[in-house]
Amino acid sequence: MTSHGSCEAVAPLHGCTVVVLFITTFSKGSTCEPPLSPLCFRNITNHMIYCEWNANTTESNVTYKVVFDIGKGYLKESCDVETSCVTLNEDEVILNRPVDVWVEARVGNSSCQSNKKSVTLHHTVKYDVPRKVSMSWLKGDLILGWTAAQDHPALAEVRFRVHERLTETWETRMANTSLINLTYQMTVENLLKHTAYQIQIRHRSIRVLNPLWSDWSPVVTVPAELHQQPVVSIETKVVNGSRKLRLSWTPMFQAASVTGVTYSITDTQSSHRCPCKQVHHRTQGTHFTTYVSYSAVNISVIAKNAVGVSPTAVASVGQIEKVDLKTCDSTQLGKKLEKRNCLELYEFQDGDWRPAEVITSTKRNKNETMKDYIYYLYFEHRCPGRKPRTDKMCVFYHKEGVPLSEPLDFRVFDELSNSVSLSWKTIPIESLRGFLSHYRLCSIKINSEEKDEVCYNVSASVTEHRFENLTPGSKYNISLAAATGAGEGPQVFRIVNTLPESHVTVLLWVLSGLFVMFLISTMCTCMLRQIKQKIFPPVPKPVILDFTHYQAQNQKTLERPEEVDELILYQMQPEGKSTTENAEERLFRGHWYEDKDEDTDDDNTGLRTSEDYGDEHLDCTAQTRKGSRDARTDLDHEIERLIYKNGLVFDGKADLQ
Repeated sequence: MTSHGSCEAVAPLHGCTVVVLFITTFSKGSTCEPPLSPLCFRNITNHMIYCEWNANTTESNVTYKVVFDIGKGYLKESCDVETSCVTLNEDEVILNRPVDVWVEARVGNSSCQSNKKSVTLHHTVKYDVPRKVSMSWLKGDLILGWTAAQDHPALAEVRFRVHERLTETWETRMANTSLINLTYQMTVENLLKHTAYQIQIRHRSIRVLNPLWSDWSPVVTVPAELHQQPVVSIETKVVNGSRKLRLSWTPMFQAASVTGVTYSITDTQSSHRCPCKQVHHRTQGTHFTTYVSYSAVNISVIAKNAVGVSPTAVASVGQIEKVDLKTCDSTQLGKKLEKRNCLELYEFQDGDWRPAEVITSTKRNKNETMKDYIYYLYFEHRCPGRKPRTDKMCVFYHKEGVPLSEPLDFRVFDELSNSVSLSWKTIPIESLRGFLSHYRLCSIKINSEEKDEVCYNVSASVTEHRFENLTPGSKYNISLAAATGAGEGPQVFRIVNTLPESHVTVLLWVLSGLFVMFLISTMCTCMLRQIKQKIFPPVPKPVILDFTHYQAQNQKTLERPEEVDELILYQMQPEGKSTTENAEERLFRGHWYEDKDEDTDDDNTGLRTSEDYGDEHLDCTAQTRKGSRDARTDLDHEIERLIYKNGLVFDGKADLQ
């Protein structure tokens, strides 16, 4: 059975009692096969009657005719058609009572007919295929909508399967629809989140006795819900009074992109039509380039697919930061603006710039909207070639006033006898009410015959000042006030006591000066010595070895009696003396000293002469002379013999002298 939609192409001919379209086809030798009984129904949308049947033949040149038996021998026939459906105008004769209907087929000269079927067309209704299907997600539930067939609800059936598993069987759901604004709506609950589906819909009436299901709608792919907003990043570049913004974002996940995703980009500057007209940009990519002026702008990016839109991603770009913001020398306020020009004013609120007014009119602007004593950031924009450009950016007051408050945190520190340090904080812009021109700093001496007040103008860019030329040991009343072009604001006061002049202080300064001079002279001396050593290096001296005598290691060694052995000293013979005489003289002196020591130990004060020695002395003398003669022959210079005993060294030459 084919859809009755194909029958709509068969136009009725009003020249027949019932619309007839006759096509004659001759085919000799063909046999007729009777078709199946027709299914006739009423279409309430276009008030037509449709009949459908199965041809039950493979012949190509077959014509069909639908026949209605309206009783009493009267028949109503349709035109001959080559298709398996026919469209008829509604007729009260066959609409409101049961009638028999059959289909006659003709092939060449042979004909045949189907079985008769009784039908009441008023009670048999079949809707058209659901059209204009809309889809949306709501917390995991799929909401379907399509054009309503009647002005009352219908029964609908939906079959669906996961898009990635097309080989699986369809799952079906059936429910009554709700009618909203001539649209049927049906909710399919508890579907998988982040999953794409394929669906088909059919519906039927719930108001007639014999409703027929419509044909299934074409397969519709339902992408997953866009539950996340795009993640947007912006690259900014200043180009000739404009800012070039290159936007990029992450693509949506696969299940949400099966039918494609479109991104919509808008900005607040164009939405205000300043300076260019509003344009909605759309792209299917993940990159977009646009131009904006120097003022603040919000860029909105929204992803959209067949079932809905994502949450809006907003990327904010503040006004361009200029450290050297200047005061406006003139503005276009109150003047007629040129074509494609606009003004933009940002009011300073809560420590930040906020858009206060956007003027896009090309007519004369009024100043009544401007507020007095309010700090404004002023822009002049143009739109040459549909590219916004900022020609002027400055700050101004529509009308200035005196400050509402005094400088904050006014402090006094580092008091000396003739000076004092002062510091303060600037007044907030909200309380300034004008451009700060300077600070007025004044002082007056308390309890003094001099009542003259001394005042200074301090630069508006500083917040510290050293107040000098004060009298030691005095009391001063110091005041500070901020001033704008409209005048000075409230004053803040501080009482200052200068320190008395002290002689100790002078002495300390003198001592400090002397100490500094001493350090300088010392440093200079050291530097001169280093320079002298580099220019005149010192002459090295010969190294003289120092012999250290052996010392006793314990007390017993020191207490032992000292023993002196015989000392014999040989010396070279001087001119005028013989070797024999020198030897005798040395021997004599040696015995004399030895006898002297012995006499001292025995408490004898007498001296022994050469006569007391007798023959013993003479023998020793003779032997000594003989040894001296033998040794003198081998010696060319003086030889001294040292005698060591018990750790002591004796120098005979030194003793003799």
